Amino acid sequence: MRSGLLWCCLVLSLTSACRKAPPLRVPIPEVTPRVRVAFQPPVDRVLTESQRASRTVEKGGAAAREEVELTTESRFTPSAGGWLLTQGVTHARQTRAGVEVTSWVDDVLKRFMLRVQLAADGAFVKLVSPESAGEAVRQSVPPGVDAGPLERFFQPEVLEARTRREWEAKFGGLFQRYVSEGQRSWGVDVLPVGDTQVAYVLERTVQGTRDTEYGDAVVLSLRCLDAVPEDGPDALMDAWVAAGRPELTPGVSCQGEQVVAYGRFVPVSRELTVKAQVDGAMWTLTMESRAQGLQEEAR
Repeated sequence: MRSGLLWCCLVLSLTSACRKAPPLRVPIPEVTPRVRVAFQPPVDRVLTESQRASRTVEKGGAAAREEVELTTESRFTPSAGGWLLTQGVTHARQTRAGVEVTSWVDDVLKRFMLRVQLAADGAFVKLVSPESAGEAVRQSVPPGVDAGPLERFFQPEVLEARTRREWEAKFGGLFQRYVSEGQRSWGVDVLPVGDTQVAYVLERTVQGTRDTEYGDAVVLSLRCLDAVPEDGPDALMDAWVAAGRPELTPGVSCQGEQVVAYGRFVPVSRELTVKAQVDGAMWTLTMESRAQGLQEEAR
């Protein structure tokens, strides 16, 4: 879900017979338009997205790169006074140093269906049947393979906490409200890096709006904060406290852009690159997603 800033221009056509208007003596105050970002997900539609994540580790003059590409299908249905988001993986591909790698992990992803209960206003409520991820691991693991790390990764409470954090980092504080250019919101995100993790506050700043094939969309620039300023906005402090006051990674930086359609909710595009120095190595993590299609669901 990505797009660019839409500049609207008003052109005044004057004929040669028109007199030049006198200069304005009183300055006209500039008004920043506001748009309301509603949470009205597409019902009876299948949202197809391409997802890509890459990781580059540079240390001692050597660099190693891995990349994962996924295609996902998402459906929203009314449920419990809110919405049930169901998302599955239809395609998975992994490369290491540019060479495709076959992994049984791909089978786990294709077997597992992520189900998220959302409130009517788009707030994250809970995961539905998170234990099904563990079942997918057990069905996919070849004999003699240690599935311990993946089982811990997909533990119900760990999976729910990670999914909640990701949803909040992307959309927390955005829905069912008016936003205008320059307005900021915050979320805390954590990424695994080797044997540790990188934690940061993700700051989203409204840059404007853009026309997309999915309708008008709000455009947000993204950047990381590696500390919470003492004199920062209350909303920034609240986001950090709500995330459990995690220790933020010094020196972490990031940049990116997120585009969200605000008439009918569609995550049009998102790009984020995070850089961090960890244990003497420079880690570069890039995450991209893009809506590929919104089709009426076959009945």
